[in-house]
Amino acid sequence: MDFNELMDKRKERIMGLISEENYKPLTISELCFFMEVPSEARTLFHDVIAELCKEGKVFITKKEKIILPEKLNMVAGIFHSNAKGFGFVTDDNNMDKKIFIAPSFVNGAAHKDHVLCRVLGNTDRRPEGEIIEVLKRGYDFIVGTFERSKNFGFVLPDDKRLTSDIFVSNEHSMGAVTGHKVVVKITKNSPERRNPEGKITEILGHTNDVGVDILSIVRQYELPVEFPEKVMEEIQNIPFEVSESDLEGRVDLREEVMVTIDGEDSKDLDDAISIGVLENGNYKLGVHIADVSHYVKENSPLDQEAYKRGTSIYLVDRVIPMLPHKLSNGICSLNEKVDRLALSCEMELDQRGNIVSHRIFESVININRRMTYTIVSDILTNSNSVYKEEYNEFESMFRQMEALCHILRNKRVKRGAIEFSFSEAKIVMGKDGVPIDVKLYERNIATKIIEEFMLASNETIAEDYFWQEIPFVYRNHETPDSEKMEKLSIFINNFGYNFKTQNA
Repeated sequence: MDFNELMDKRKERIMGLISEENYKPLTISELCFFMEVPSEARTLFHDVIAELCKEGKVFITKKEKIILPEKLNMVAGIFHSNAKGFGFVTDDNNMDKKIFIAPSFVNGAAHKDHVLCRVLGNTDRRPEGEIIEVLKRGYDFIVGTFERSKNFGFVLPDDKRLTSDIFVSNEHSMGAVTGHKVVVKITKNSPERRNPEGKITEILGHTNDVGVDILSIVRQYELPVEFPEKVMEEIQNIPFEVSESDLEGRVDLREEVMVTIDGEDSKDLDDAISIGVLENGNYKLGVHIADVSHYVKENSPLDQEAYKRGTSIYLVDRVIPMLPHKLSNGICSLNEKVDRLALSCEMELDQRGNIVSHRIFESVININRRMTYTIVSDILTNSNSVYKEEYNEFESMFRQMEALCHILRNKRVKRGAIEFSFSEAKIVMGKDGVPIDVKLYERNIATKIIEEFMLASNETIAEDYFWQEIPFVYRNHETPDSEKMEKLSIFINNFGYNFKTQNA
């Protein structure tokens, strides 16, 4: 049993005793005696109690008695601040319970702090409270703008929910001047709602410098820019090209015509499409996904870092990848005219969009052309497209994609699919890194083709594993609440619309 497990066991024992109905509040010394803690273990016992206090699970009164916070009408939770000064504490034990904290009762707590809060009463059926203690700060570092006075300075946080400026003495300012974007570490939280004190650890640049605004966001949200040394060591053994040994047991699809269709600025290409019409008139659709798992082994440093990051992060002028560029833009990207490993889902679909057969397998592919949404859409919708000559050999393929897309879309609509169409903006940057325009992303026939084909393959794979009764991760939506659906039905009926509910 490791140290953490041992600590958890001891915490569990103490909480079990304190939570008993007939427990009478005891001091630490009395609790030691009652639990027969040997003298050599009492220092550790004190540490366990201190940990429980930090977690907000127990509270020590002025008479040094140990008691559950709820016995004193207290709760521990996360404080969510508002720029106007008030906020709410979300109860650790009941996420639906939110206690309103007026500005005069915040008592130095900041956004995302883990706090102990005393519930004072209910107003308009809403509990209100006062923050008694900050158990743990939500931020170790804060990004903001530095302002210098004669003998000291202040950092104004970028996050407007952090309502207190941070006091910085000259010796801790790193020579920052007014207008510098800085990273400041909180070193002291002054009592009685005075400004917290801090120490500047990094100067990002002046607010007017190109790229400093994006860098500030990276630091503010602690986005992981660099990869750990162990990850970089691991990828040294990953090749730049597919080797012959990698092909063993895979279906060779390198002679099959296929393309990728993505945005102009996409660099990590993770899916490809192939399509054809069979002798019986059915479509043969192939969706091929880059086989990242061949290179990212379970529980390896690379896998653990990818799990920690969760996704690639797209900022205005850069991408912070989930995997190092050697993989995301290299061996795991389905680049044009190079061999790549993939997981393929081939489907046979009839003229009504029904999938009559399918197979899922590991493959090796070689992309014929890297296409963009703009070019494919222009070829399909513009009879005078300037791209027709260059991509003449692929036009019939795109026409087949368009036809099957319409079939699948009509089938989904008949099943009751809802079309959500939200505008999405793209910021256009100049060569100097300064934004020069904001444009809307246009959904066109090419984006719809990819949407429909990905949905078809996802449903096919999910159904395949469902019937095999193999453990699988499914992404779905819960059944809507019947009472809410009934209220919505009544509401929209007033506008002349209606739909069937489960009870209809």
